[in-house]
Amino acid sequence: MPNFARIQIAFKNVYVRILTAVLLGILTGWAIYKADIPQDTAPVVHSQNIAEITQLAAQKDRLDYLLVAKPLSDSPRYIYKFKDAPQLHVVKVPSTSHLSLEREVLLKNAIPYSIAKDDFLNTHKAVMEEEGEGFASNAIEFLKRHALDLTVLVAILYFMKFGIPGMNGGAQMIAPDKLKGSMDDLIGMEDIKQEVLHLEDMIRNRDLYQEHNIDKPFNVMLTGPAGTGKTKLVGYLAKRLNIPLIQASGSALESGYVGGGSKALNALYRKACAKGKCIIFLDEGQSLFMPRGRSEKKWEDDTANTLLGLLDGVKSDKGQGVIWVIASNFDDASTEMDEAMLRRFSVKINFRLPNKNERRELLRSFLAKKKDGLVDWNNLDLDQVAEITQNLSPALLETVVERASMLSIQEKAIIDTDLLFRAYERATIGLTDRATTAEKHKQRERIAVHELGHFFMQIDPYLRAGMSLAEVKEKSHLLKISTEAVSKIGALGYVLQSGEDMSLRTLEELERDVVGLYGGVAAEELFYGARGISVGSQNDIEKITKMLNLMVGRLSMYSRAKIDYSQLGNDASGEHTLRQVEEKSDELYSYTLDAIRDYRDVIVAIKDTLLDQYVLSKDAVFALLEEHHDALQAGLAHQRHANLKLCAEEAVA
Repeated sequence: MPNFARIQIAFKNVYVRILTAVLLGILTGWAIYKADIPQDTAPVVHSQNIAEITQLAAQKDRLDYLLVAKPLSDSPRYIYKFKDAPQLHVVKVPSTSHLSLEREVLLKNAIPYSIAKDDFLNTHKAVMEEEGEGFASNAIEFLKRHALDLTVLVAILYFMKFGIPGMNGGAQMIAPDKLKGSMDDLIGMEDIKQEVLHLEDMIRNRDLYQEHNIDKPFNVMLTGPAGTGKTKLVGYLAKRLNIPLIQASGSALESGYVGGGSKALNALYRKACAKGKCIIFLDEGQSLFMPRGRSEKKWEDDTANTLLGLLDGVKSDKGQGVIWVIASNFDDASTEMDEAMLRRFSVKINFRLPNKNERRELLRSFLAKKKDGLVDWNNLDLDQVAEITQNLSPALLETVVERASMLSIQEKAIIDTDLLFRAYERATIGLTDRATTAEKHKQRERIAVHELGHFFMQIDPYLRAGMSLAEVKEKSHLLKISTEAVSKIGALGYVLQSGEDMSLRTLEELERDVVGLYGGVAAEELFYGARGISVGSQNDIEKITKMLNLMVGRLSMYSRAKIDYSQLGNDASGEHTLRQVEEKSDELYSYTLDAIRDYRDVIVAIKDTLLDQYVLSKDAVFALLEEHHDALQAGLAHQRHANLKLCAEEAVA
């Protein structure tokens, strides 16, 4: 496949352009010559005198032939030739006169005539021309026949000269005074802001770094999850340095034809060099970091090869003030990247998701921008909201606040903790629906049993440790239990809970997670029997399978040999992993089924309230546990008695 980028470079040579123009002229002339059919050389006499046709009746014996050309057109032509004369006579008449002439002269006087066929007209084109029309008519006719061909040819030449529209990746240059915001708008992220300030110092004091033999361009690589502020930070940096910013999408560089990405990058570079000092920011540039040579189509690497050269600053000295910043949602730790490309980036800044304190301050900042009276600060616990919004980026936190504002407008309410909770649910979980299950009492009862099973197995370790309900409530991550349907996740109910920002999960904690997930299906078996388990546990079982595969197959948590069986890739290791996963699954599910029996009476008591109210908050659930404290303690005491009896029997044995 030809490389159009190289053809374009060749066209910068004036001799290549002249040669191309000469060749195109020759081809055009040859096409015109070949398109012409050999013409009859007989002279043609044009006339618009209708009397010539009426006089043919007296000269019928001399007439060689008479033809009527285009009889249905606006201007039919009578073509006749005498036997004793070489010239052709062409009489152009109006269409209204043609009918009268045909009836009153030709038919009445029995003058023989016929309709001129295309073959005759093709070899006698002069008969259809006006006087003095020759070459111009041929040229127009040629253009009509080859309009599409000529259009394609002109388009190809234009694209090679100026490029395909849109191939510059939608690049736009933004002056520093047009950039909004400042570094202070980046709440928290102090470690990242320090890296950016260090980068600013490197750019401002370049002479100082050159004294230390650091003379390479300060190319910057930004990585991290979407919505963490990479794009905003680049704008803040350009504003602080007071230099323009050229922003383009890395994924939109390719225009669809070979060499398009290279041309777009060179165009961006030339535009930046013209400004002297400038930042080129390529957002969503992960495709540029992919390893080269992945396929036999070598031209696919042209864009990356061009970027490598530009990043080195080897094009010219005038590019010394150009700073390349490329952002990606992936980094070299999670995705295989080209080593040569990574070496070009002397500065790598990895963005992260905000922690709990940073989420609280971000929420406070977003809410503080609203007018007075729209936020009920007295009934707003941002610590609770920050706790449930773990793993949310600043952009998603802003979406939660926007959703809360929409709800406050619709419900004519003031934003408080409850409204932010519901906004979080709407933004992350989706719409909830009571109508789907309202008329299905048995299904709702099963859903309530299933969700309560999850809850009790999540607090089971704390209750068995002898903690009070107040202590258990403090440790529990529960936010609410709902029997409302959620179409987004395909669930007829759910347990909403918060979690920890970062946690190195231990074997004990992972087993607790598995038991908590098994709580739903175990509760169904307790109330409806082994054959009464529904398909509602599918999502839970999928999660459990992945967790057990991680614990057994990849981390070898139950084996002295700490190896990753998934790396071995043979049938023996697969069978070994499967057997251990099945054994641990059976063990943990058996424990869950035995433990859930102790909560049967309490589940029955709380279930009716949940069915009646659809949703129970954390406070409501623990208030009900306080009401049924005796039944809860009786169940746990029964289990302790059973355990003591079993230990005594084992001791006797």
